[in-house]
Amino acid sequence: MYLEVAETFLRDNSLVKQHLDSYNQFIENHLQSIVDEQGVIDSSHGVTIKLGKIRLEQPKILEADGSHRKITPMEARLRNQSYEAKVFLEHTLLENGVEKETQEVFIGMLPVMIKSKLCYLNGLSKDELIKLGEDPLDPGGYFIINGSERVLVAIEDLAQNRMIVSKKMRGDKEAITVRIFSVKGGFRAKIGVERRENGIFYISFPASPRNLNIIPVLRALGLSTDEELFGAFRSKKEFKNDTLLNVEAVKVKNRDEALDYLGKRVAAGQPEEYRKSRAEQILDNYLLPHLGTTKDDRIRKAYFLCRMIEKATDVANGVEEEDDKDHYINKRIKLSGMLMEELFRYGFGYFVKDVNYQVDRAVARGKKIQLKTLVRPDAMTSRIEYAMATGNWVGGRTGVSQLLDRTTFMSTISHLKRVISPLSKVHPHFEARDLHPTHWGKICPNETPEGQSCGLVKNFAMGAIVSSGCPEEKLETVLKKLGVVLKGDSR
Repeated sequence: MYLEVAETFLRDNSLVKQHLDSYNQFIENHLQSIVDEQGVIDSSHGVTIKLGKIRLEQPKILEADGSHRKITPMEARLRNQSYEAKVFLEHTLLENGVEKETQEVFIGMLPVMIKSKLCYLNGLSKDELIKLGEDPLDPGGYFIINGSERVLVAIEDLAQNRMIVSKKMRGDKEAITVRIFSVKGGFRAKIGVERRENGIFYISFPASPRNLNIIPVLRALGLSTDEELFGAFRSKKEFKNDTLLNVEAVKVKNRDEALDYLGKRVAAGQPEEYRKSRAEQILDNYLLPHLGTTKDDRIRKAYFLCRMIEKATDVANGVEEEDDKDHYINKRIKLSGMLMEELFRYGFGYFVKDVNYQVDRAVARGKKIQLKTLVRPDAMTSRIEYAMATGNWVGGRTGVSQLLDRTTFMSTISHLKRVISPLSKVHPHFEARDLHPTHWGKICPNETPEGQSCGLVKNFAMGAIVSSGCPEEKLETVLKKLGVVLKGDSR
């Protein structure tokens, strides 16, 4: 019975389906969203380049006679070539606000995953694969870089944009901390709200001063009066008591006083106007960026912080338990598509800087600005290929891209289904290494190495399916149709 179920499952689902789905979503949706995040390339010389649609070709090779023709994965292996696609991007050149030309320009190369939608092997029959010199049982899900087969190993990490409550000792006293990794685009901000034993709340986020009480932040975000502040919490005695205690601890009565208080902490000694402007800039850009980075989003951030305060108070009073960081509901897996998204955003950032440099150089030399002379494809391609060939990834991580283990067929499948933890191997991390009940059906309970990597290097279970997610806007639209109202949202 078990064999029949397994055969039926594998007939409809590839063993590396998670990698293929993730990469396909990356090339279909995320590439364009990264370009849209940038939008335009502005120069200080009155030159603006608007960025439009991005397009990828299937893998081709440039021969010695200057001709281009398609290259198959087997040919790439035999000729020590990279199996990659050309990336084209639509550019519109404007000089002093006047549109000069619109052109699709070649901006670089992007590695293509074997058997993804860009690959020539996608959808081929057994006989067609054999004709091309490919193993019909090969699942794909890896890349070919300079003739070597390389796999992007999935990375296990704490869920982003999700509150996690934990207890920790501060000296001989216990403190409750609510943390969230707020992610927007390529920016990842660690936000923490801490409730000390005396009931005082402190907040920390990038660019914030140390030991910052949360009340001035709430007032600066829009909960200016006491009525607005107390009304943001649920009607519970414990919440009211904690809020009163914190209001009395910091004598800040309205939004102007709160901005001045924050400005003196982040820009001490500067003029008042600059201090307040700097305080607003930090709150907009570094505090909970996933909720937005405009003035209209401030009130939403205030209500979100109130929810974090409520969670900390409930845990402190024993109403709720602290979160289990090893529970798989609090984990997310970074698959090939997400890892390629990080790498492309990094390479594309260098491409934008290089275009700006080329504009400055052309203006300094008095040359006519043309799109084809501004764009250097190597600026992006070299960084992507280096990371894929060495495994040195964005953020200082190493070993993300690895040579595919071809010792046996089983070792190949095992390598493609591997999951690694970012935790250090030289530290104990006993709880993180233990087998957790929520691993059932997701992570194989047997396959993990001995020694330092034990419990930190894992493998997907055979029947594990990883969803590739969907845009948040779609979920918000559905929830609003069902009558869910987002408190503090004026849109």
